Amino acid sequence: MIFKKGTPLYGFEVERDEGGVNTMYVNYLTAGFVPSIADSPLVMMKVIDSLIESPNVAKIVFVQQRNYSYNLKETNYLIQISQLYVHLTKQEKMLSLQKVTAVTQEEFARRYDHMNYLLMLLKQDPVACYFEISRAVREQKAVTERAARETKIYELNYLATLEKFKSLLENCELIKDSSEYSQNYVLKDRTIYQNLFVADIVPNFTFTRLVSGMPANAEIVEQYKIASGSYDESTVTILKIKDDAKFFYHIIPPEYALTEEQHELLNLARNVLMEHKPKEEEYTDPERTRQVFFNISKDLVQELANNKGMKINFDDLNKLAKILVRHTIGFGLIEVLLQDNSIQDISMNAPISVNPAFVRVPVYDDCVTNIYPSQEDADSWAAKFRMTSGRPLDEANPVLDTDLKIDNIRARAAIIQRPLSPHGLAFSLRKHRENPWTLPLFIKNKMIDSFSAGLISFFVDGARTILVAGTRSAGKTSFLGAMMLGILPKYRIISVEDTLELPIEELRDLGYDILRMKVRSSLSNVTTEMDASEGIRTSLRLGDSCLIMGEVRSKEAQALYEAMRVGALANVVAGTIHGASPYGVFDRVVNDLQIPITSFKATDIIIVANVVKSPDGLSSFRRITQVTEVRKHWTKDPLDEAGFVDLLKYNVESDKLEPTGDLINGDSEIVKDIASNVKGWAGDWEAVWDNILLRGKILQEVVDVAEKENLPDILEAQFNSLCSTMLHKISEEVIAESEDNLPKSEKVFPAFQKWLAGEVKKRKRVLE
Repeated sequence: MIFKKGTPLYGFEVERDEGGVNTMYVNYLTAGFVPSIADSPLVMMKVIDSLIESPNVAKIVFVQQRNYSYNLKETNYLIQISQLYVHLTKQEKMLSLQKVTAVTQEEFARRYDHMNYLLMLLKQDPVACYFEISRAVREQKAVTERAARETKIYELNYLATLEKFKSLLENCELIKDSSEYSQNYVLKDRTIYQNLFVADIVPNFTFTRLVSGMPANAEIVEQYKIASGSYDESTVTILKIKDDAKFFYHIIPPEYALTEEQHELLNLARNVLMEHKPKEEEYTDPERTRQVFFNISKDLVQELANNKGMKINFDDLNKLAKILVRHTIGFGLIEVLLQDNSIQDISMNAPISVNPAFVRVPVYDDCVTNIYPSQEDADSWAAKFRMTSGRPLDEANPVLDTDLKIDNIRARAAIIQRPLSPHGLAFSLRKHRENPWTLPLFIKNKMIDSFSAGLISFFVDGARTILVAGTRSAGKTSFLGAMMLGILPKYRIISVEDTLELPIEELRDLGYDILRMKVRSSLSNVTTEMDASEGIRTSLRLGDSCLIMGEVRSKEAQALYEAMRVGALANVVAGTIHGASPYGVFDRVVNDLQIPITSFKATDIIIVANVVKSPDGLSSFRRITQVTEVRKHWTKDPLDEAGFVDLLKYNVESDKLEPTGDLINGDSEIVKDIASNVKGWAGDWEAVWDNILLRGKILQEVVDVAEKENLPDILEAQFNSLCSTMLHKISEEVIAESEDNLPKSEKVFPAFQKWLAGEVKKRKRVLE
C-alpha cells in the first residue's frame, strides 16, 4: 500500500478490490511502536474513530515494515462498537440533561463526567467498559432503592440510561465472545483481547495474507518440511478440525519468518527492483529472466546490507534473493505451494480476496489453506500468465489455459475472469510431478498391477491406437506420459498439445527423438497459434512417427482419427480424453465431437483411469479400472453389438485389476493382431502370453528391488527407459541363440535379473 502524499500517522485510506471488498489501510509507517489492537488502547480507539468515519469495510490493515491484517470477524467486532458509540452519542444523546438526570448540579456534573468516561472507555477498552457499566448499574439500583419519593424519578431515569447502555453493549459480538475468557478478569487487563484480535502478519513486499495461527479445536495429523534442508525451507502442518469434513493445510514459508532487519532490506530492495520491471517481451524466456533477476537481487541485497553495516551470510543472501524474485517477477506464495510434492491441485476462487486458497493432497483430498490471496497479487499473476503464454486474457477472451515452469516445477494453469466469472479472477493449477511418472511408480502406488502394466507395454510395443480415458484428476496425462517411456528411443515421437503437460523435455533429455507441437486451445480465439486439427495433419506430413495427443477436446478429434486410420499399423497413436467408461468415450467421440462411427473403430484400446473412494468417503485413490479393446465387426452401437470387450476389469474388493476370460483364453483380437505381425508368435498363444507375463515380471522385479535395496531412483524415468531398452536387447540376444526364435521368459527374465543386480551394485557403490 502506497499512501497519498501527506497522509498523517493514523491516517487511513479505503480501497475496493475487484471482488467488491473494501479494505481500510491505516498508516503506521512512522510510528515508533508495532501497532496492535490487542495490546494498545490508543490503537483500538484510533481504529474505532476511523470506522466511525468510514464504516463500510471488511478488513483492516496496519501498514508498517510489515502489514498487520485483521479479518472480517475482527473488523466486525470494532464496526459494531463504532456504530454503538455513534448511536449512544447521536441518537440516544447519552450526555444530554434528559439522560444524565440528577437532583443537584454537583451530582449532574459527576454523572456527566462518568458517562463521558464510559463513552471514551468504550472506544479504548469495550470489555472494561462493560464491566464498569455493569458495576454502575448495580450501584445505581442501590441508590434508587434508598431514594426519597421526591427524588426517585431522577434516580430511575438515570438507572434506565445506564441499563440501556449496558443492554446495547452486551448485544455486541465482541462482548458475547469475550465471555468465555472473562473468568478472573482484572479491570483494564488486555489479555482478553489477545484471544479475540490476532493480526495476520503480512510482509510489506506482498499483499497476500497468511494466517499464522493454527485453528482452534484442531488435531495435528502430519507435519513435514518442503525444500527441506535448503535456505528456502517451509513448514507444512496438516490438521483435522472437529466437525469439518475438510483437512486444514497450514504452511509457514520462509518469508514469514524473517527478522525486522531482513524485512527492511527486502522492502528497500523491492522498491529498487520495481523500477526495473522486465519488459513484456522478456517474459518469452521466463527462466533466463528469473536467473538474471536472481543475480541482480543477490548483488542488490548485499550492497544494501553493506550500506547499513549489516552482516549477511551466504544462505540468508540466497534466501532473500529468492524471496525477492518470487514476489517481484514471480508468482508469490503459489511458488511455495508448488514446491510441495504432495500437492496435486491449487485453486483460488472468486472473489479472490475473501476466499482462502485450496489445495488437493491425494491422501487428504481437498484441503483449506491458511493463505488468503489478495486482489493486487491476483492481478499481477494474471498479467504474468498472459505474458508468458502469449495468449490473451480479457473480456473477449475470459479463459486462459497455459503452463507454468519454475526450475524443475511444472504445472498447468487455468485462469478465468469476467464476464465468465462475475466476481473476477479465479485460478486453478494442476501440478505435474517433477520427474515423469513411470509404470513401476504406478505399480508401487497401486494405480495398476504389474501384469496389467505388462499388457499395456505389449500394446505400446505393438503400435496400437490407444485412448486413456477418465474423469478429471484421474491421472490420464500422467499415465500417458508413463506409456511414452515404453516407446523405444530409436522411434521418433511427435506430440501435439494445447497446454504443455506431457514430460517432453524430460524424455528429450533421456535421448528420445521428440518433436513437440503447441497448438491453439479449444477455449481460445488466438489467431497466432495453429488450430489443433491442422497441427495433427501437419504431423502426418513430418514423416514416420509415433503420435501422442495431449488431450482430445474438440474438432481436432477428426484429425486424430484420421491419423489413427493412417498410422495404426505403423506406430503407436495415443491420447487422453474425458470419459468414465468405454461407452462414455464412444458417446463423447461420436455424439459430442461428431466423429463417424466407422472412424471410431480406429481405436484399438481404451484404458480407463478413475478415482476410487474409500468407504468413509474421506480418502480417494487413483486406479486403472478398465482396459477394453474395441472390435471392428459392429455397425451402430458397440455396447449392443458386443463391440467392447474387457480385457482387464477392476475388482473393488481386491483393489486390483483382474484379467477377464477373453484375455486369459486368447480371445483378444487386438493381441492376436499384434502377434500376427511378429515372427514366431502367429498362432502361438502361449508364446504371446509368455511375453505379456515377462513384461509384468520385469516391471515387478524393478519395484521389488527398489524397495529391498532402498533405491527409489530406479523407479524413475531414466532407469525405466534403460530397462525398456535392455528388455529388447536381451530379447534379441535370446532370439539369436534359440532354435525357435522366441524370447522366452525362462531365459530373458534371469538375464534381466542379472543385469539389474549389476546395475544395483554400481549404484550402491556410488552411494557408499
